Order: sequence, then structure tokens, then C-alpha cells
Amino acid sequence: MIKRDVIVIGASAGGVKALTAIVGGLPRDLSASVFVVLHVSPHKPSTLPTILGRAGPLEVVHAQDGEVVRNGKIYVAPPDRHLLLETDKIAVRRGPKENRFRPSVDALFRSAADVYGSRAIGVILSGLLDDGTSGLRSIKRLGGIGIVQKPEDARYPQMPRNALDNVEIEHVCRATEIGALLAKLVGETSPLQSNDGDCI
Repeated sequence: MIKRDVIVIGASAGGVKALTAIVGGLPRDLSASVFVVLHVSPHKPSTLPTILGRAGPLEVVHAQDGEVVRNGKIYVAPPDRHLLLETDKIAVRRGPKENRFRPSVDALFRSAADVYGSRAIGVILSGLLDDGTSGLRSIKRLGGIGIVQKPEDARYPQMPRNALDNVEIEHVCRATEIGALLAKLVGETSPLQSNDGDCI
């Protein structure tokens, strides 16, 4: 039995709407930390923390290198920087692009799998191409949970479809259902595998 308390979310084109729906469904007392990579322009500031902060009750910030991880907080990757997890703290790096992107969903997910193993929950949302599929496979291999937005619910279904085609996923949900599902998964001590397929 384990407690899942690390949520990593990856999105690209069309992802802001999905992220807003998810954040709006998270409870104020969420006993987990949330990390978000959204593919954004490297040449201008990101307003994503402001947008998500207005959508739900949790504090939302751009992640800072060396910051200590705290439950009930959402950390967003800054533009042109990878967001990586280390033991109980955050690393923000400008390393090489992965899958043509910096920040990379795969880089975040892989670090979550390496550091937190079965405590991690990976979520893939709307986007083009396949960033996140390899990282979600790493999370699953080490005992974590996979959630994918239903392709028909995503503005751009390629990222969700690639994940579904290549990784065994426990939950396939509409964006509006994912917040409640995350609260349920975090709020219970779960067996190593959860395959009920339900969103709520």
C-alpha cells in the first residue's frame, strides 16, 4: 500500500483550457504537490500561473531552482526551462531540448518516476506530437498511475492518442473529470495497481 502525493501534468496546444478545468476541480486541502509543463513560447513571459491561480483554490507559481516541494501547491515550468524533480526539491534547468521542446513533458515525468516511483501520478492532456509518452511509460514502469484526457475531449488529440497507443493507462477522462479523480487518488492509500478505469 502506498500514498500517491506527486502529480505531474503535461500539455501543449489546447492545454490551457484543460488545465483550467483540472485546477478548478482540485480541493483546497489537496495533500499532494502538482507540477505542470505546458509548451509555451521561449521568447515571452508566461501568464499561466495567474490563469490557473484564478481557476482554483491552490497557490500557483513558476517553479524556482532549489525550491522545497510543498503539498497543496502547483508549480509551473518557466518558459525555456525544464522542470525536474529531485528528492523533496525542484530543479529548473535550461538543458537540451527533448522531443523538440524545453520545457519537456518527458523530462518532468521521467524525473518524477526516478525520484518518487509509485507515488507519482502522470497526466497527459491536449497537444500535438508525442511529448509525454515516454515519460508516462517510465511512471507506469515504476508503479505510478497514468491518466490521459479523452482524445475526443482534447482540442488537439495527438498527445493523448500517442500515450494511449503506447502505454497501458488506468484512467481516460474528460478534463472536467480529472480534478475529482486526482483528489480521490491522492486521498486514499491505494494498492500498487489501480485499474478500475473510472474517472470519479
